[in-house]
Amino acid sequence: MKTVIISGSHRDPSQSFKVATHVRDRIREKTPGDEAEIFALANNPLPLWDEGVWEGDPAWQKHLDPLRALLQSSDALVVVSPEWHGQVPAGLKNFFLLCSGREVGHKPALIVTVSAGDGGAYPVAELRMSSYKNNRICYIPEHVVVRHVEKILNPDGSTKDSDSDLYIRERIDWALGILREYALALGQVRSSGATETEKFRNGM
Repeated sequence: MKTVIISGSHRDPSQSFKVATHVRDRIREKTPGDEAEIFALANNPLPLWDEGVWEGDPAWQKHLDPLRALLQSSDALVVVSPEWHGQVPAGLKNFFLLCSGREVGHKPALIVTVSAGDGGAYPVAELRMSSYKNNRICYIPEHVVVRHVEKILNPDGSTKDSDSDLYIRERIDWALGILREYALALGQVRSSGATETEKFRNGM
């Protein structure tokens, strides 16, 4: 079982990457033998989408071939998004423009959002509403909102809110367990051949 975690912040370092690292480490610790890898959008490694993506532009192949190989090797995904001005960061939206069903189609994904304050709900709604249509990523019903992120999940053990820290750690573990079961189930869906289509390549 392999999970790819997308750290959706442009910043380096970022609280989103801290959360993504925690998720990666918990997957490895909870189920030894399972793989987990982070793809970080820090410093904007992907250019903005243009038609060259569809036309096999060599410059795009250089950027996308390694990413496509990573995503195709995955069984599940975790999408970690900060909330910037009540929105998903532009780089993360661009990431989904560059993904197709060949990479993430009919694979389960857990949304984890990050807020420095009391927010974090808007990116959940935005991702569920607009990031799945053509690539057919399957968001599971569960999600996690990490509020006041600077106070919790700190790798050095420092915390300013021990109750919230424990709650979020337990909630992440629980959600990852659900994600793993979805990954097992949807693997059977993909292998059935029912999802294969040339006629209906895009969503409605």
